[in-house]
Amino acid sequence: MHPVVNLDAFASFCYPAIMSEEPTEEAVTAWARLIRAQRVLLGAVEAELKAAGLPPLGWYDVLLELVRAETPLRPLELEGRLLLAQHNVSRLLDRMEGAGLIARAPYAGDGRGHVVSVTPSGRAMQRRMWEVYGPAIQRHLGAPLGEGAGPLAALLGRLLP
Repeated sequence: MHPVVNLDAFASFCYPAIMSEEPTEEAVTAWARLIRAQRVLLGAVEAELKAAGLPPLGWYDVLLELVRAETPLRPLELEGRLLLAQHNVSRLLDRMEGAGLIARAPYAGDGRGHVVSVTPSGRAMQRRMWEVYGPAIQRHLGAPLGEGAGPLAALLGRLLP
């Protein structure tokens, strides 16, 4: 006969922090508002880029990181630097390469891999996109928050590793 194990008691013994930490109402509200705000703000910025005839925000993210890197990056390195989640970086890179914004070259350390760099056209596109993206950030986040943008940035920074 097998002994009966109280799984709740076992879990609370093994994982006391998990079992004892119920979120406060304020934490749940903050969580929901953070997720909704992200969706609303990204949607507004994407709409402005589209109205200007520019590529999606994910393209800007890739171009900016390649410009910042100053040297070619392997796709996995690039993916780790991206601000926005990219579910299929290789397909995104294919489209951007087809548009002449990035270039791929064989990686010297591995015959199967490659590195990605930004082209002059890609640098120009990143600057053109910023002309719409930067003011959109101000319009949809900076202006409504006013002086609250700094404290919000500080609070959100506490959540980051």
